Amino acid sequence: MDYVKPNELVTAMIDAGESKVHLSTRDTLIRAFMGAALLTMAAAFAVTVSTQTGDPLLGAVLFPVGFILLYLLGYDLLTGVFTLAPLALLDKRPGVTVKAVLRNWGLVFVGNFAGAFMVAVLMVIYFTYAWSVEPGEVGQAIGHIGEGRTLGYAEHGAAGMLTLFVRGVLCNWMVSTGVVAAMVSRSVIGKVVGMWMPIMLFFYMGFEHSIVNMFLFPAGLLLGAEFTIMDYLVWNEIPTVVGNLVGGLTFVGLMLYTTHYRTKPRRDAGVTAPVPAAASETDGDALVPAGR
Repeated sequence: MDYVKPNELVTAMIDAGESKVHLSTRDTLIRAFMGAALLTMAAAFAVTVSTQTGDPLLGAVLFPVGFILLYLLGYDLLTGVFTLAPLALLDKRPGVTVKAVLRNWGLVFVGNFAGAFMVAVLMVIYFTYAWSVEPGEVGQAIGHIGEGRTLGYAEHGAAGMLTLFVRGVLCNWMVSTGVVAAMVSRSVIGKVVGMWMPIMLFFYMGFEHSIVNMFLFPAGLLLGAEFTIMDYLVWNEIPTVVGNLVGGLTFVGLMLYTTHYRTKPRRDAGVTAPVPAAASETDGDALVPAGR
C-alpha cells in the first residue's frame, strides 16, 4: 500500500532522526553540502524566473524542484534535522544524546553554509562574467532581496526582529511538513506531490529559510549590495535559524510525535457496549468492547 499511516509515519521520522545523528562526520558534511547546493541552485532559478517574467508565483511553483531532488537523493538540510533528530532523543534511542544531536546540527549547518556559499560564488561569476561587468537584472534583484530582508527589518527595530523570527517559524513549519509529507508515500510521484505544496507555499509567501538565505545574502554582498555581514547575521541569519528550529520542532515534529506516537488512552477505553435486548442468553455472556 502506497499510503503510510500517521503512526507508522512517526516511527519512520524517529528512525530517520536516529540515522542522521549516528551518521559519520564525512557523510554528514557531504550530504549537507550537496543538499544546500541543490536547494540554492533552485533558489537562483526561481529568482531568475520571477524577475524575467515578472510573475513571482511562477518562480514559487518551480522552486520546489531543488528540494525534491535533494530529498530523493538522500541529502540533508538543517531545517529537516531540526525536526527529526530531537524525536530520536525523546524516544531515547541508543546513543542519541543532547551532545550527539547538537553535533549533528553543527555539522549540517557547516555543510549547508559551504554548499550555499559555493553556489553564491558560482552564480555571481555567472551573473557578472567573473566580475568583469555590472550585474544584470537578476543580479540586481538578488542584491535588493538582501537589502530588504536585513535593513528592511532593522528599520522596524524590535517589531522587525519579531517579524523576522515569526517568518522563520512559519517557514520551517512548511518546509518540515514537506519533509514529513514525503514519508507519507512510498512512491516517487507521491513523495513529489507531498513535498511540492508546502515548499511552494513557503517560497511564495516570502518566509525566511536559513539555508536559502545562506545563498541570497552572500551573493548579494558579492554583487555589491548595500548591507554588511553583521547586518546579515544579526538581522537575518541568526533569528531565522532560531525561528526555523522552533517552527519545525514545535509545529511538525512534536505535534505528530505527541498525538500519533505518545497517544493518550481513548475516552472509551475499558468501556463495554451494552448487550442488545434481542440477544440470546449465550450471546449475553460475552460483552463486546465498544468501538470495535
